[in-house]
Amino acid sequence: MALSTQQKSKIVSKHQTHDKDTGSPDIQVALFSSEIDRLVKHLRKHAKDNGSRVGLLKMVAKRRRLLEYLKRTEPKRYEKLIKDLDLKK
Repeated sequence: MALSTQQKSKIVSKHQTHDKDTGSPDIQVALFSSEIDRLVKHLRKHAKDNGSRVGLLKMVAKRRRLLEYLKRTEPKRYEKLIKDLDLKK
Protein backbone atom coordinates (compact mmCIF):
# COMPACT_ATOMS: atom_id res chain seq x y z
CA MET A 1 0.00 0.00 0.00
CA ALA A 2 1.32 3.43 -0.91
CA LEU A 3 1.78 6.35 1.46
CA SER A 4 -1.42 8.00 2.60
CA THR A 5 -2.23 11.62 1.81
CA GLN A 6 -1.69 12.58 5.45
CA GLN A 7 1.74 10.97 5.51
CA LYS A 8 2.75 12.72 2.28
CA SER A 9 1.52 16.12 3.47
CA LYS A 10 3.42 15.68 6.75
CA ILE A 11 6.64 14.92 4.84
CA VAL A 12 6.05 17.84 2.43
CA SER A 13 5.44 20.31 5.26
CA LYS A 14 8.60 19.18 7.06
CA HIS A 15 10.93 19.52 4.06
CA GLN A 16 9.45 22.33 1.96
CA THR A 17 11.53 25.44 1.33
CA HIS A 18 8.53 27.81 1.08
CA ASP A 19 4.73 27.56 1.56
CA LYS A 20 3.83 26.48 -1.98
CA ASP A 21 6.79 24.15 -2.45
CA THR A 22 5.61 20.65 -3.36
CA GLY A 23 8.25 19.30 -5.73
CA SER A 24 11.71 20.46 -4.71
CA PRO A 25 14.45 17.81 -4.66
CA ASP A 26 14.37 17.82 -0.85
CA ILE A 27 10.71 16.80 -0.80
CA GLN A 28 11.15 14.23 -3.56
CA VAL A 29 14.07 12.59 -1.74
CA ALA A 30 12.12 12.52 1.53
CA LEU A 31 9.08 10.94 -0.17
CA PHE A 32 11.24 8.37 -1.94
CA SER A 33 13.00 7.57 1.35
CA SER A 34 9.77 6.86 3.20
CA GLU A 35 8.48 4.77 0.29
CA ILE A 36 11.79 2.86 0.16
CA ASP A 37 11.56 2.12 3.89
CA ARG A 38 8.02 0.82 3.42
CA LEU A 39 9.05 -1.41 0.51
CA VAL A 40 12.06 -2.80 2.37
CA LYS A 41 9.77 -3.91 5.21
CA HIS A 42 7.41 -5.47 2.68
CA LEU A 43 10.23 -7.35 0.96
CA ARG A 44 11.46 -8.78 4.26
CA LYS A 45 8.11 -10.55 4.59
CA HIS A 46 7.62 -11.30 0.89
CA ALA A 47 11.08 -12.14 -0.41
CA LYS A 48 9.87 -13.49 -3.76
CA ASP A 49 7.92 -10.36 -4.76
CA ASN A 50 10.15 -9.44 -7.69
CA GLY A 51 7.82 -6.75 -9.03
CA SER A 52 8.18 -4.77 -5.82
CA ARG A 53 11.92 -5.41 -5.84
CA VAL A 54 12.24 -3.86 -9.32
CA GLY A 55 10.21 -0.85 -8.19
CA LEU A 56 12.43 -0.52 -5.13
CA LEU A 57 15.58 -0.53 -7.23
CA LYS A 58 14.14 2.15 -9.52
CA MET A 59 13.25 4.33 -6.52
CA VAL A 60 16.71 3.93 -5.01
CA ALA A 61 18.32 4.94 -8.31
CA LYS A 62 16.02 7.95 -8.69
CA ARG A 63 16.73 9.07 -5.10
CA ARG A 64 20.47 8.70 -5.72
CA ARG A 65 20.26 10.88 -8.85
CA LEU A 66 18.28 13.54 -6.98
CA LEU A 67 20.81 13.52 -4.14
CA GLU A 68 23.69 13.87 -6.60
CA TYR A 69 21.94 16.83 -8.20
CA LEU A 70 21.34 18.45 -4.82
CA LYS A 71 24.94 17.85 -3.75
CA ARG A 72 26.21 19.43 -6.96
CA THR A 73 23.93 22.50 -6.88
CA GLU A 74 23.35 23.20 -3.16
CA PRO A 75 25.76 21.35 -0.87
CA LYS A 76 24.42 22.88 2.37
CA ARG A 77 20.85 21.72 1.66
CA TYR A 78 22.25 18.31 0.71
CA GLU A 79 24.11 17.99 4.03
CA LYS A 80 21.03 19.08 6.00
CA LEU A 81 18.80 16.63 4.15
CA ILE A 82 21.23 13.73 4.63
CA LYS A 83 21.33 14.49 8.34
CA ASP A 84 17.53 14.86 8.65
CA LEU A 85 16.78 11.61 6.81
CA ASP A 86 19.68 9.74 8.42
CA LEU A 87 21.09 8.58 5.07
CA LYS A 88 24.62 7.57 4.18
CA LYS A 89 26.68 9.86 1.99
